[in-house]
Amino acid sequence: MKWRYKERKKGRFRNSLTSRYLLIILIAMIFMPIMFPLASVFFWFVNDTVLNNEPTPPGKYANGKVLEEMWHQEAAKLGGQSPERINERLREIRQEYPETSIFWVDASSRTRLELPGGQEIPEQWSSEHTVQFMKQSVGTDPFTTVALIGGKKDGGQGFMVMQLPRSYINEPDPIGSRTAIYILFMLTMFIMFILISWMFFVRIRKRLLHLRDAMTSPGETGIPTQIQLNKPDEIGQLEEAYNHMVAQLEKGRQREKEEEELRKSLIANLSHDLRTPLTVIRSHIFSMGNEPLSDTGKESLTLMESKIGDVGGLIDNLLSYSLLTSGRAELNPEPSDVLRLVRESAAGWYPLWEKEGIEADIDLQDEPVIWPIDVLWFKRILDNLFQNVVRHAKSGQYIGIYSKELPGKGMAIIVSDKGPGMGGRSFDKGAGIGLAVVDYLTREMGIDVQVQSSPEGTSITLSRKI
Repeated sequence: MKWRYKERKKGRFRNSLTSRYLLIILIAMIFMPIMFPLASVFFWFVNDTVLNNEPTPPGKYANGKVLEEMWHQEAAKLGGQSPERINERLREIRQEYPETSIFWVDASSRTRLELPGGQEIPEQWSSEHTVQFMKQSVGTDPFTTVALIGGKKDGGQGFMVMQLPRSYINEPDPIGSRTAIYILFMLTMFIMFILISWMFFVRIRKRLLHLRDAMTSPGETGIPTQIQLNKPDEIGQLEEAYNHMVAQLEKGRQREKEEEELRKSLIANLSHDLRTPLTVIRSHIFSMGNEPLSDTGKESLTLMESKIGDVGGLIDNLLSYSLLTSGRAELNPEPSDVLRLVRESAAGWYPLWEKEGIEADIDLQDEPVIWPIDVLWFKRILDNLFQNVVRHAKSGQYIGIYSKELPGKGMAIIVSDKGPGMGGRSFDKGAGIGLAVVDYLTREMGIDVQVQSSPEGTSITLSRKI
């Protein structure tokens, strides 16, 4: 078991984001020492194949200083030699260095030899011309070296000059140019490393955003959908845990749906089964009422009949709520005069209010108020509201039913009482199955319900949602 755990842990690290980023760092550290020789190779390639279009100079011109030293040594060796010997030696040097131009001037300032011919060299040199030539030859193209024949100690025989185009000399490039190319290469390498690191984190961010979108985008059932697993790293493990959570939510929702169906079926069956014994009990109470009974017996029969009526109403509400929430009862809204329906419903309840000592204060306008409602189910709403007044607010001995114009909502219907209130409970929490039916029906028919309750009474306002 320990071996398997270690193998699994090792496999997780190998596929983790940490190992991948450490690999990037390790490659960068290994590649860093190689960058310097690569920079040199890059410089050589750019310098020789891209920037330098001149032919490659021969190796004998590798350094201007070497060429200059050779020229001074030859001049020193020619000290005391005849002009013919000097001409001969200079021709030999010209053959060895054919890319050069050579001439020499004797002690009388006269040009004695010119290789090759045709150069713009004066035959007779003045002191001013000689000084000007020396100044112009410093640091210019062609490369010029001047040496006194016989050297500095014995330079009375004149001087000799060698000139060579600077393109033949392998002089080092300016330091700034080399540094710029080197820095450019190194900067390119660092930018590549930064780009790879940036792409690494961009991928991570993209996967996290995809997971976030999946979490905040519920499916048809209201539960987010599962996502496809791509990599077994830390984000992949998070995605796997998310899919597991979604699977558990789907199982829980399916279980809740099955329990809800079972509950609705149980309520419907109980409502149907309880009607038969209640009908029998009512028939026997009616039969007993025809028998001679004492006053106490008659009061008991009246109380039983009242309570059985309450049970029957509760069963009706349970059955209605079960039918509505299960979708087996459809609402068919059509434009109807709601004030007319309120008057009809109140007229049916008036005898009971009078019997219970409840004063009915009805004030409805004469003009019709048209709402798109289901007539039968709207009457159920009114019956439940009137029934709650009888059951829970009878002590107030009052029910008010009136219409009122509300700003921005149009005409509203208000049912109020002077009972003990709803104990601070809001309408959304419900005050029984009757109000639960009212809440469902008003929501389905687009009716807004506002409840105000206090120890001095309760007021329920019905208005059309705008």
